[in-house]
Amino acid sequence: MADLKERAATVDWVPWAILGLAAFLRFLLLGMKPPHFDEGINGWFVDQMVKNGFYRYDPTNYHGPLHFYVLFLSETLLGRNIWALRLPVVIISTFCVFLTMKFEPFVGRNVSRLAALAMAISPGFVFYGRYSIHEIWLQCFSMFFILGLLGLWRRGTPGYLWCLVMGFAGMVLTKETYIIHVGCAVLAMLVTGVSHRLNRVPNIRPVRQLWSYLDLLMAVAVGAALIIFFYSGTFFNWPGVKGLFQTFQTWFKTGSNGNGHEKVWWYWFELIGRYELAIVFGLLFALYTPFIKNISLRFLAVYGVGCLAAYSIVHYKTPWCIIAFIWPILFVFGAVLLIVPVRYRLATNISLGLILWASLINSIRLNYFRCSSFEEPYVYVQTYNDIFKLTKPLLTLAKEDPTTYQLVGHLIRTSTYPFPWILGDFTKVGYYEAGNMPNDVDGAFLIVQQDKIAEVESKMHESYFTDFLTIRPYQDTSKLYLNAKVFAKLFPGRTAEFTGKPATP
Repeated sequence: MADLKERAATVDWVPWAILGLAAFLRFLLLGMKPPHFDEGINGWFVDQMVKNGFYRYDPTNYHGPLHFYVLFLSETLLGRNIWALRLPVVIISTFCVFLTMKFEPFVGRNVSRLAALAMAISPGFVFYGRYSIHEIWLQCFSMFFILGLLGLWRRGTPGYLWCLVMGFAGMVLTKETYIIHVGCAVLAMLVTGVSHRLNRVPNIRPVRQLWSYLDLLMAVAVGAALIIFFYSGTFFNWPGVKGLFQTFQTWFKTGSNGNGHEKVWWYWFELIGRYELAIVFGLLFALYTPFIKNISLRFLAVYGVGCLAAYSIVHYKTPWCIIAFIWPILFVFGAVLLIVPVRYRLATNISLGLILWASLINSIRLNYFRCSSFEEPYVYVQTYNDIFKLTKPLLTLAKEDPTTYQLVGHLIRTSTYPFPWILGDFTKVGYYEAGNMPNDVDGAFLIVQQDKIAEVESKMHESYFTDFLTIRPYQDTSKLYLNAKVFAKLFPGRTAEFTGKPATP
């Protein structure tokens, strides 16, 4: 017991505490909010992989194949449920906090840990670390890429070479916007070189590289093999490899036009000002980084500001992209400890503490109390809790009696995601758009678009419990019908609100 206490006393518990807090905030009540529109589509793509045996990459889809294969593995092991859909993203988001602390050799222990703590509790990093979307992968691999770049510059070991190559390969497998991050990294190197000429930092020459050409060949070969393996649909869809280059033609048009997601150039600054106090602080002090006698911090500051400028130029903006490019600014936030003179240390510590505390409160408020509120800019195209009016009673019946999966259901409206994924195990659910209608509209449950209600009710013959629900913002309200015979035991004492005309003999 004494030895155990001595060992515990020698362990540095600070990194574990930061990781524990990050994991707690991301895992807590993970299934409390309904699947996002994009989560429903991503889950539907996984369902198609089950049917086809592989993911058929579409260059007009703007997203690489890696995320879908990870979701396929997760759902295969854990089943088709919201936890399985979100678990990989939660793990990677937590891992990114750990990865932030791996920058310690280049920015210092206190700076890296302060940056990691800010990421662990950030409203945005927590919020989008609980969504099954691609951006968290782009954040992770861009961090690997930059870590490898700094590592080769300052250490030159084979491990950092693998970080660089695998980071690049991972970004390619994730999203076409990797080209922005690579371009900004190259420009940041040039700008950092200019800043060095204006205000010199000692010992900035690249160290002697300790890797061999065989190491480089192996890393490049593995990265290329992974890219070909996934883009070719595990060798079942070779045209998908050409999509690596074809996607940019479509992406450039989308980035220019916006395609319904166009925003003003200062959109990211509005989000940062509302949610990310640590980033606000970091951006203010980024102006001073050319005077810091740490070349790695200079590079990270220039790279982060450059990515923010590049993403501001692109007209197509969705809020979850923010986590992929603001993370370098967190190191500038941590570097405030180095920038502010020691005589102001007490005021600095108090200010940093207040910012972190406010971020934590804001994060808890957003993620556990307002995670489906349309008034929150981060809550973008989010499915409303209204869908629980159908899914809770239906899935309750299915849990009690598996034959429920054979019930007939009709969704008569446009754009019903995420229902196609949520109801993917129900074998007799039909989706009707553009004026299509089932021959027999009666079923166990229906969701009907507002302008179709009168037509559908004129063809109904059975009795139903009814309610109204809105799937997501900018969409008209639908009417929900639950067959009174099927759902009677879940609503004891309730009488049917609608009864159709008796069927003609």
